[in-house]
Order: sequence, then structure tokens, then C-alpha cells
Amino acid sequence: MKRIRKALDRAGKHFEPGARFEKFYPLYEALDTIMFTPASVTKDGVHVRDGLDSKRMMFTVLQALLPCLLFGMWNTGYQTHVMVEAGGALLDNWQSDLFLWFGLEPDPESIGACMLHGAIYFVPIFLVVQITGGICEPAFAIIRKHEVNEGFLVTGALIPLILPATIPLWMVALGTAFGVIVGKEIFGGTGMNFLNPALTARAFLFFAYPAYMSGNIWIAAEAPDGVSSATWLASYAEGSGHLDGLDWMDAFLGVVPGSIGETSTLAALIGAGVLIFTGIGSWRTMVGVAIGTFVTGYGLNLIGSTTNPMMELPVHYHFVIGSWAFATVFMATDPVSSAFTQTGKLIYGFFIGVLGIIIRSLNPAYPEGMMLAILFMNMFAPLIDHFVIEANKRRRARRYARA
Repeated sequence: MKRIRKALDRAGKHFEPGARFEKFYPLYEALDTIMFTPASVTKDGVHVRDGLDSKRMMFTVLQALLPCLLFGMWNTGYQTHVMVEAGGALLDNWQSDLFLWFGLEPDPESIGACMLHGAIYFVPIFLVVQITGGICEPAFAIIRKHEVNEGFLVTGALIPLILPATIPLWMVALGTAFGVIVGKEIFGGTGMNFLNPALTARAFLFFAYPAYMSGNIWIAAEAPDGVSSATWLASYAEGSGHLDGLDWMDAFLGVVPGSIGETSTLAALIGAGVLIFTGIGSWRTMVGVAIGTFVTGYGLNLIGSTTNPMMELPVHYHFVIGSWAFATVFMATDPVSSAFTQTGKLIYGFFIGVLGIIIRSLNPAYPEGMMLAILFMNMFAPLIDHFVIEANKRRRARRYARA
């Protein structure tokens, strides 16, 4: 490490003010500070001394995402191998060669085979996201003459997990660029955005290319004509109106079709434990979403419908299907775009739950409503905080008036 430190120090002279590569200092600073503690300190004014900086916080979130990432890769391979075993899909020649090279077969019972096939589809998506973000972030840092923000560490991990396995890579690049630029950079970068960049990317791709985002996402191989494998939530919303094809425990564990990292409620709960224990994710926001989901789902059950099966869906299924758990844990708790006040977090989360179930149940064109609900409430988070603060000020004024 000492040799790396000395090499960085020697290179750093070329990026100092007035040096040859001055304008590219943000690139050097990003590499330097991601490996070592920054050498610069606050010289005046009161400031807080804390061991948790932005990079450490981002890396903690990445650790919380690991269960969803690993399970998502396994489930991608598992769902594909189930179709291959049933004769509903065929492996491409290069995929067959790759399996032979590793001494594996496309067997849904083989963890290694499922992980390998999942990696075949996850890794290229992940790399495209990182490359695209790695171009956009430094470009804006150079233009604005500030350091490269750490925010993309998490955004770059979230985007691959909320996309279907078979989305074309050029769409991944386009959606990532849109999410980073329109969702964050034009508002000033990390800490200044009021929209979640990862959700902005997904919303753009959904409305621009809906067939690729909500179509037959699990045909991750060459499929014969007529084969269909839509997500369970989409099939149910389209009118199947029965739960025969879905076991609650399977949905809780995540052994169901869906976007790469969103299917497992259990994996998301493990991540929630990490975020709550470290104080990075707000349990108030998560509880608010759960309460809003239960109240709205149970209310729709009481109303009932003979034409809309989603209104008849038992409320406990809402917690384990679609992206509910992943969105609640990792998206709704985004510390930048969510509410800041403690009471505001409960209110903010509650209305995400309400809107998510309303969109999911009453809008046949969009059976998954959590992502849109969070983006919608992102815009109202500052207003919620404003009213909470004003209420606190009025309460204090009355208390001091009595004293």
C-alpha cells in the first residue's frame, strides 16, 4: 500500500493547479480517495468529526445489496434452466460451449450452473452501467471543476438489479445516462437531486420501451415461437385471477420471475437489517410503506371487484410480489430524495405504500406501482418536511407562550 501511496503522490503533482493535467484533477481525486483517506481537512469553522463519510456509507449500502445481487443471479439462471428443462427454451451455441468449458449442464438443481447462467446476463448489464456512469460522472465533474461524487457507487449497483435479464445492452446504456444526467447531474449532482437516479432510469426505459421492461423477461435463451413467460404479477393483473400458480413462500424467497434483483423479499429484509443497524436506512420510512400498503390493500379487499382481480388479491401477497420489498428497503429510504424529518419519513413512506398499491391494483397498464409511487413522493418530500417543521414551530410557540 505504501508503494501505491507514493505512486499516487508522484502522479498527483501533474494534476495540481497550474499543472499540465489540472482540468482532470477530479479523475485523480476519485482514484485517490476511493483507496485512501483524503488528506484535506476543514481548516476553520465548526464541523462534525465522524468516521462515516460518503464513501463508507455507499460501501455499506453495497454490502446490504449483496444478498439481492447473489440471489438475483441464481434466480435468473434457475428460471431459465426450468424453461430449458421443460423444452420451452434453447441455449445459444456459445452458451452451451461455456457450460461445457466449466463442466456444467443447464440444470435447475445445480447452484453453480444457475449462478453461471445468471452471471452471463447480469455481468454485461453491470459493466455497461458502470462504463456509462463512469463516463457521465467524471465528465460533469470536469465541467463543474469539482470532485467525482460517490453517489454512483450505489446507483450503479441498483440499476442492474431493477432491470430484466434480457434487456438490450444499448438500452441499459441509454437508461443509465438518462438517469444520471436528468435525474441527478442537471440538479447539481449527488446530494442535490430530488429524484432517485436509478428509478429515473427505470421509469425512462419503461415508458420508452415498455415491451422490453415488462414483456417476456425470462426467456434468457433462444426460445421457440409461441413461448411466453411473463412475471406472475403481470399475468395475474391481466386477468388470471387465481393464486394457483404462486406459493406465498416461493414469492417470499424470490423463486419467481421478475427483474434480476427484485424478487426475493428475504434477501431485501437481510439488506434492511444491515441498513437499519448501521443507521443508514430509516426504519420509519420502511414501516410507513408497510402501513400504507396494508391499509390500502385491505381496503381494496373490502371493496372487492368482479372484474379486477388485483382488488381481490389478499393483502399479505402484496408484501412479497413484484418489487415491493426491494423498493421499500433500497429506494424509498434514499437519504437524498426522501423526507428528512422523523415524522416526515413516516408520512412519506405511508403515501408510497398507498400510491404503490393504488397504481398496482387500479391501473391495468402498469401492474407494478412501487417505482412510480416513490418517484411521485420524491417530489413531495420537501413539502412534507416543510409542513412538519412548521407544525413543530407552532407547537413550540404555544409551549413557550404558556410558560
